[in-house]
Amino acid sequence: MKQDSDSDNNILVQSANVDLGDNFPDYAKTNIRQVASKYFGHLSLASVHVTREGITYRCTVNMQMGALKMMSGEAKDKDLYTAFRAALQKTAKQLRRSKRELREDKAARVDKDMLLREGARAPAPDRDIDDAGLPMNDEGDYRAAAE
Repeated sequence: MKQDSDSDNNILVQSANVDLGDNFPDYAKTNIRQVASKYFGHLSLASVHVTREGITYRCTVNMQMGALKMMSGEAKDKDLYTAFRAALQKTAKQLRRSKRELREDKAARVDKDMLLREGARAPAPDRDIDDAGLPMNDEGDYRAAAE
């Protein structure tokens, strides 16, 4: 699924006291677009914030897909890219769970399930079947015949 060019405007990569260089913002945007297209497809807003704490990097990834709530993941590591990937994985896990929750929230179709089960059974041997495969109306049937 190809994202449109204005999705770059929705992805913000920031840092505090850290020089991110030229490659990291592109890397972050590419990976965020990839995760967004995998789960819901429409990225409303995403941000990456990196801070330095001693010898470790703290990376926070926030993503909002469509009208869903903001999903957030945070990770620390000595390597900037590893911290980003871990934070993105946490955010992707939240997106995956919310997608599963939306998918499984649909009501079960009991009537369809019962029809499929009844259709799989063989017809009763004492009833006559017409050309369409439906039971014919006889004296044991309480439905009124429309004649």
